[in-house]
Amino acid sequence: MGQGLGPDAQKGQPGLGRAALFGLCPRCGARTLFEAPARIALSCDACGLDLGALERGGRLAGVLTMVLAVFLIGAALGVDAVLRPPLWLSALVWAPLTVGAVVFALRFYRTTLLYRQYEAARAKEPAQP
Repeated sequence: MGQGLGPDAQKGQPGLGRAALFGLCPRCGARTLFEAPARIALSCDACGLDLGALERGGRLAGVLTMVLAVFLIGAALGVDAVLRPPLWLSALVWAPLTVGAVVFALRFYRTTLLYRQYEAARAKEPAQP
């Protein structure tokens, strides 16, 4: 199957979804990857890994957000056409669903990029005796 990513490869934990949801550091697995809902911390408080050097910014985060918005708008229009819920109920359902979906998608995307960068950096390091 090949190499896993980060702590998941060493500890047998689930993959990137868990790392993104809980903000797990790629080196030590501590919950220190995010300092805000979708903002990568500068360094891991537990092991000192420089996360700022690994984070490439995520140039496609805007595209990801727009694609997700198109999907959610289509779903909202479809639900509205079929069920005709009142406006207040639509706002009550779709606002938190949209915020949650965007935050999780950004966390997953940024975690994936950071874990890939971490694995690439580890592969470039010379083997230790």
